[in-house]
Amino acid sequence: MSLVEYPRDFGMYARQNLSTVLTILLFIFLLFLAVGICSDLKVLVRLSDGQITEETLEADSERDVITVEFKQGDGTLITVLADFKRHVKIFRALVLGEPERGQTQYQALCFITHLDAREFIPTESMARLRQKNAHVVRSADERRGLEQLSMDVAVNLTHAWHLSAHIRNVCGEAQQAYTSQADLTRWTGRGVDRSMFEVHPPHVPDPPAAPAAAAAAADAPPPVCSAAAGPWQPCLCSYHLRLEWYPCLLKYCRGRGPSPYKCGIRSCSKSFRFTFPTPLRQLCLWDEEA
Repeated sequence: MSLVEYPRDFGMYARQNLSTVLTILLFIFLLFLAVGICSDLKVLVRLSDGQITEETLEADSERDVITVEFKQGDGTLITVLADFKRHVKIFRALVLGEPERGQTQYQALCFITHLDAREFIPTESMARLRQKNAHVVRSADERRGLEQLSMDVAVNLTHAWHLSAHIRNVCGEAQQAYTSQADLTRWTGRGVDRSMFEVHPPHVPDPPAAPAAAAAAADAPPPVCSAAAGPWQPCLCSYHLRLEWYPCLLKYCRGRGPSPYKCGIRSCSKSFRFTFPTPLRQLCLWDEEA
């Protein structure tokens, strides 16, 4: 005699419970597909200085967001987030500091610009990207030109969610985030409150003796940091970064049917140069090396 006796209908009960569990799991899986697809892809990329880095591309089709992140040869961590729902692009650079020159461990730079949806492939397509050979070092199919951006408008990070819910998270470590006057006009025309922006006024130096000279100096922009007189002088800083590899276009092929089908991607690289005001030349030491 068995030590444990099961009721006669135990087998039917177990089968019913298994069926219920499988139904719940199937429902969860279908719900996940309906809500959206999240994925990340890691690729090896050759930087402009010849070094190789690992680049991470994340796509969230539910939030309609693409993130590209990689480390430069000097250790700077670059993050670019494209928010397709709000047509906003966020750049963040975590630049390693020089403690021997009085800097902190790292400095966070944050720039916010308008996103043209044609700059990247759609998030759904990005989320489905796979690579056959993970060891292959990627180089862009197309090298796009340098985009120069004058970032002379400060963005209030406390209210930045009006632009994009992702700004606070990406730029949280930055002392200040900047955008351009062109994008300020674009966003306020779209109904964003202008009070969250502050057009950076030119630095007013110590007033000279002559009133006329003082008025002229008040209208003059601050010097570029490479020409600033001392480390504690306000100046215009420039920061350059290159997004070395990102999927920018979908490729279509023709088969036997009447309509073309997606058969791959085209990759691009693009450079950006941001010019922005800084209260101290000390915070722009890389400009001395440029």
